[in-house]
Amino acid sequence: MITVQVTYTVKPEFALQNKQNIQRFLVDFRKMDATAFWYHISVMEDGVTFLHFSTYRDEQIQQEVLNTPSFKAFQKERDDSGLNGSHAVRVLQFVGASNDKLLIG
Repeated sequence: MITVQVTYTVKPEFALQNKQNIQRFLVDFRKMDATAFWYHISVMEDGVTFLHFSTYRDEQIQQEVLNTPSFKAFQKERDDSGLNGSHAVRVLQFVGASNDKLLIG
């Protein structure tokens, strides 16, 4: 199992557009196998710092998710907006979950 946390801060004038771009790729993610991965996005109290948290059954589904065209377009527009070095990716060690049915191959 692969678990990843991504955080970044956008400029205030880009926050609404970022939320709209997130909704676009989530439409495509919802068409995929929901038992193979879980993807969650939140924005912090400041309204401009975003947290993406994802868990994947294996590398194959991770690559499928990360290479979804709408997700790649989101990443490009986000990165082009100017993140000022705030982008951080952390790979985490999975310990457990409240729903054992998710991600069991």
